[in-house]
Amino acid sequence: MDITYAVIDLNALQQNFAILQQSAAPSKILAVVKANAYGHGMVKVAETLTDAHAFGVARLNEALLLRDAGISKPIVLLEGFFNDHDLITLVDQDLQSVVHSEQQVNAILKAQLSKPVQIWLKLDTGMHRLGFHPERFDDVYLQLKNSKNVQKPIHLITHFSCADELDNPSTNAQINLFKEHIKDDSGLNSLASSAAILAWPQAHYDIIRPGIALYGVSPFADKDASDFQLKPVMTLKSRLIAVRDHKAGESVGYGANWTAKQDTKLGVVAVGYGDGYPRMAPEGTPVLVNGRLVPIVGRVSMDMLTVDLGANSTDQVGSDVTLWGEGLAATQVANHIGTIAYELLTKLTARVALQYRE
Repeated sequence: MDITYAVIDLNALQQNFAILQQSAAPSKILAVVKANAYGHGMVKVAETLTDAHAFGVARLNEALLLRDAGISKPIVLLEGFFNDHDLITLVDQDLQSVVHSEQQVNAILKAQLSKPVQIWLKLDTGMHRLGFHPERFDDVYLQLKNSKNVQKPIHLITHFSCADELDNPSTNAQINLFKEHIKDDSGLNSLASSAAILAWPQAHYDIIRPGIALYGVSPFADKDASDFQLKPVMTLKSRLIAVRDHKAGESVGYGANWTAKQDTKLGVVAVGYGDGYPRMAPEGTPVLVNGRLVPIVGRVSMDMLTVDLGANSTDQVGSDVTLWGEGLAATQVANHIGTIAYELLTKLTARVALQYRE
């Protein structure tokens, strides 16, 4: 029996999908399943989301894993392809690619392909990470439109830099810039990932790209997923493996950097950075023990962390522990640690078993 495991609630996943679909109707959904579906298990998530129009991955090996598992729906490489040989594989495996660089364009134009490849041409509207500058975009579009190696119509895509900041004017500016470059003969137009789906309905367009929201985690640091009726899909669980009386003035853990101010009871939880729980989690980071919040004390170690249960606690060895998920939002934990929920979910190690529940 696994003492530390992640419960993956597939019903919650389907409910979140339905909520996002309803909020952006009639837009299609490109479900983002990169990074092992944000730690939730890419193949199982893709198998569950039967109503998704397409799936988004970061890299070719992720796409091939889905194809090997029998996923036949469109799969889009959001980072694009990296070399000429990858382009051949895209055609062979019926994969689609974002195109964001001159090197990719040149590779497509000179390639000898057995059939045209479906592409998503990326416009840099302000993220300034990937994509063609506006002054170059129209010429690139025309080049690719005239190539026999490119399937028509060409889809268009961009990415927001500040969609999680509701008072930031850059999102509207990016929407307007994208609008200027939409073509009469282009295919699907895609702008919105999770934050924009929930906060910027004018950015929904033809197809949305939910990632973190699909898994029931808020993309906003100051809002909970429940504010949008989204439910956490992953709940990271463990148990107490020791309950110890602890006297005032005594320390605990490596470096002895926490010392009790009063007599208490400490609980030792079988989870640590070897499971993907962040080592930098500070004193006071919340953990749910038997349904109540208790703080981490001392340093997180490879296999264990320690919590202050309180002098009057009745918790015992074997008591249920939730690190994040149902009852304790991942964003709440992340805010204490000084990171984002995305990192918590995606950094779980192979030692943490995924238990699927329907």
